[in-house]
Amino acid sequence: MSRILSAVAWPYANGPRHIGHVAGFGVPSDVFSRYMRMAGHDVLMVSGTDEHGTPILVQADKEGVSAQELADRYNRVIVEDLTQLGLSYDLFTRTTTRNHYAVVQEMFRTVHKNGYMVEQRTMGAVSPSTGRTLPDRYIEGTCPICGYDGARGDQCDNCGNQLDAIELRNPRSRINGETPKFVESEHFFLDLPAFVDALGDWLRTRTNWRPNVLKFSLNLLDDVRPRAMTRDIDWGIPVPLDGWEQNPNKRLYVWFDAVIGYLSASIEWARRSGDPDAWRGWWNDPSALSYYFMGKDNITFHSQIWPAELLGYDGKGAKGGEPGPYGSLNLPTEVVSSEFLNVEGKQFSSSRGVVIYVRDMLARYQPDALRYYISVAGPETQDVDFTWQEFKRRTNDELVAGWGNLVNRTASMVHKNFGAIPEPGPRQPVDEALLAEVTTAFGRVGELVGTHRQRAALGEAMRVVGEANRYVSETEPWKLKEDPERLATVLHTTTQAVSDLNTLLAPFLPFAAQQVHETLGGTGTFSPSPRIDEVTDLDDESRHYPVITGDYRLGETVAAWEPRAVVPGTPIGKPTPVFTKLDDAIVEEELDRLRKA
Repeated sequence: MSRILSAVAWPYANGPRHIGHVAGFGVPSDVFSRYMRMAGHDVLMVSGTDEHGTPILVQADKEGVSAQELADRYNRVIVEDLTQLGLSYDLFTRTTTRNHYAVVQEMFRTVHKNGYMVEQRTMGAVSPSTGRTLPDRYIEGTCPICGYDGARGDQCDNCGNQLDAIELRNPRSRINGETPKFVESEHFFLDLPAFVDALGDWLRTRTNWRPNVLKFSLNLLDDVRPRAMTRDIDWGIPVPLDGWEQNPNKRLYVWFDAVIGYLSASIEWARRSGDPDAWRGWWNDPSALSYYFMGKDNITFHSQIWPAELLGYDGKGAKGGEPGPYGSLNLPTEVVSSEFLNVEGKQFSSSRGVVIYVRDMLARYQPDALRYYISVAGPETQDVDFTWQEFKRRTNDELVAGWGNLVNRTASMVHKNFGAIPEPGPRQPVDEALLAEVTTAFGRVGELVGTHRQRAALGEAMRVVGEANRYVSETEPWKLKEDPERLATVLHTTTQAVSDLNTLLAPFLPFAAQQVHETLGGTGTFSPSPRIDEVTDLDDESRHYPVITGDYRLGETVAAWEPRAVVPGTPIGKPTPVFTKLDDAIVEEELDRLRKA
């Protein structure tokens, strides 16, 4: 058994999240975490809402509310949506907790003490109309290196180079299109050049990463410059140094504080568990593994900025130093980045109405239908296009007609002929072949999920579902009424296959897994769902907020990743369909919604 940290990207709380977001960070991390728990590992899955930075202020101004009010509203919306999608966090919290503030400030102080936060005067972008600082990502222009028109003020997504906004040709604000004004200001910069050797040595050991992620990360080392870690803004975490902390217009960069959330959420989880030091098993033990899940636009922050902060805290850069009270902190085992999910041939854009919100999707369709689509056809290694026609086809042809049909007709025949799982007679080679196929699938599917090849894993599991359906068609149990012993053997074999296939599919389809478990006469929790708890801030009794958590104990609420013999005599009732077949009309209805938006 290993300790495994499942560190999931923090959704930004300036609005509801769309299905492109959860295709990148949500479903892949949950499938992995559920499988790892079933395989016997001690998983800590953490995240929360990212609630600081200029975009929150911009949206709050639009809605006529304070930044905190806006963050509170969308924190709750996101918590509800991710819970309904079945994302099994041990703790999903937020970055406006006092615990998070304390952890972030401790990280900054130690990195600064070790010499890796350096003061520099720099030219920062300001909106001429509002006087408010424009974050790098809210400035677009032409890349000075490759000429791409659409580069951001922090990075060009076309050539991958790190940029400063002032370097862009023809810069413009993404908020209102105006040309930003650049003014001189003093800030703290993370001395990234001091980590080039350490980052390079670490990255060159990451040979099992997805090739595109590793190549991109290594290329970042070709142009490494100090990066600003403070901002001229009044919404965020104060800089914890004399002369800075009292300045109401200087705050830590939202991306500095957001990535530290993985650590602060782990610490909050431990404090709430009753063992305040429990988090150390995932962060200080070198044998622990950590996997970071996100979309490809966040690779830089997870394969360069966050590792540099960890190295700086540990004193492992070129300037040396000593770890702070959190001790030596583990670098990521793997940065698991997905590509982009588009919709009907267009990039997701809330402002242009090209969007399908998670909340709207789950109001009309089963969460497992969305999870299935993302898992089997999602942007694992390349950009992919979500289409309503393909969503309907996958749901009807694969979930309903494939897996759902196998479950329903198996349970129906057992119920009709025996009322309970029958005692089998002698097995024939065809029976043994199916059971062997299902049993060996545990190893194949498990290895694929564990190495982040979820599309292939789900494809393999569904291939075996096809084999089980073929077995039923070939053995024709509906023709065996005159041979009750053979009928009992075939239906016992089919029930055993369905039971084990349900285990194989549980990480992908947790809601259906619980229903299938109960359909086959199972009791108790087989595939746990997360829950929302209303909590009080650990360090400020006046503040309250919702968190996602759950009970994920192997053998009690979590089924083990192994075949489990069905028990003859277990009553089987008349089943109800596991999945809902979609009408052809939904395609045009949904396309019409997009057109109107």
